[in-house]
Amino acid sequence: MNITIIGTGYVGLVTGTCLADLGNHVFCLDVDPVKIEMLKRGEVPIYEPGLADMVQANIAAERLVFSTDVKAAVAFGDVQFIAVGTPPDEDGSADLRYVLEAARNIGRHMTGFKVVVDKSTVPVGTSDKVGAAIREELAARGLEAQPFAVVSNPEFLKEGAAVEDFMRPDRIVLGVSEDEAGQQGLAVMRKLYAPFNRNHERTRVMDLRSAEFTKYAANAMLATRISFMNELANLADRVGADIELVRQGIGSDPRIGYSFLYAGTGYGGSCFPKDVQALTRTAQEYGQRLPVLEAVEAVNDTQKRAMVDKIFQRFGADLTGRHFALWGLAFKPNTDDMREAPSRVLIGALLRAGARITAHDPVAVEEARRVLALDFADAPRLLEHLRFASIPLQALEDADALLIVTEWKAYKSPQLARLKALMKTPLIFDGRNLYEPWTMREAGVDYVGIGRRA
Repeated sequence: MNITIIGTGYVGLVTGTCLADLGNHVFCLDVDPVKIEMLKRGEVPIYEPGLADMVQANIAAERLVFSTDVKAAVAFGDVQFIAVGTPPDEDGSADLRYVLEAARNIGRHMTGFKVVVDKSTVPVGTSDKVGAAIREELAARGLEAQPFAVVSNPEFLKEGAAVEDFMRPDRIVLGVSEDEAGQQGLAVMRKLYAPFNRNHERTRVMDLRSAEFTKYAANAMLATRISFMNELANLADRVGADIELVRQGIGSDPRIGYSFLYAGTGYGGSCFPKDVQALTRTAQEYGQRLPVLEAVEAVNDTQKRAMVDKIFQRFGADLTGRHFALWGLAFKPNTDDMREAPSRVLIGALLRAGARITAHDPVAVEEARRVLALDFADAPRLLEHLRFASIPLQALEDADALLIVTEWKAYKSPQLARLKALMKTPLIFDGRNLYEPWTMREAGVDYVGIGRRA
């Protein structure tokens, strides 16, 4: 099939590349000419395991092309995926300007039946707005009778495992209308996704609004589990319980399961924070509050300061002369994404309190430099006290404590003898509970976890 992907951000690039890898011909459109030229050379602007190799292979096979030509993009694809960004607006609602502009461009240039797929994460009711925008442009061209279908096909990709998630999905959600065009669109989408259903049927067909709601509901549920465990971890610290043992105890209940029950320094990234806010905002627009989700967001904001509070308790609020090693900058492993990353809150608090930091991350250093320059726009000289190490052990030299923020594999089995020799004080603040307290104690390392009994 001929597929057009509008937007070459995280979702668009993964979707387009994976569909090309299945034998489809994919035209990826973006308004950023610098990014397009980079992609034409096979250079991927985001870090996602396996993605760069797939992009290069499919460019070489002439199944994947990149362009800024809007008219050509609309003409190319029988299926038009809208995969542009939906950043949070000032009130927390999703900003739909890019989605609706993409829809208008389709209406301005389409000449035959198109299946327009909302792949971006959008609020309930967006498919109606997309359809209205296309119809308005068609009417301006005197083509009111031109049929098209709008399909809601939310993505469920985890950063760091997006290629695997796309190629081996646990479900494919398709929201369609019941009219003739909607059913024609469903038939096209079933054909497109047929390779994923050979082992067993993964497609879940529903109405458009339910499909849009499903994406937000899924992320809100996962965010809720994280904030719930973080609240319990903070209480475990006070009562002397061990949250890791509690996690195992409740996770063994099949009604609960083990996933997303790890205590830590809060969630970040591009999805959970904005999707929780957007769903809360949608409820307000319909005259309803979602107190549980309001609490989830409040708990997460507080949890990002959990390590800051523990450090201040140990060293005091004035950290002048203190040097901290920091392992992990990205909001999660296997990505360079720094959006809403807990490390930004930690670095901000420590540098403003007078500390020096030497940080390491396997892939996120350059992105960290960029976002931290924005975070410290009011005090850029403070960044002179932040250095980056090329290897984890280098960050430890003369450090008063090691702070673990992201659970990269490279950090899971540290050389404790080297650690103790390099550090001024063998002290670890573990924001991801990577280590067992008793192991650290036996090694002579002072250990502070999140809800862990030392």
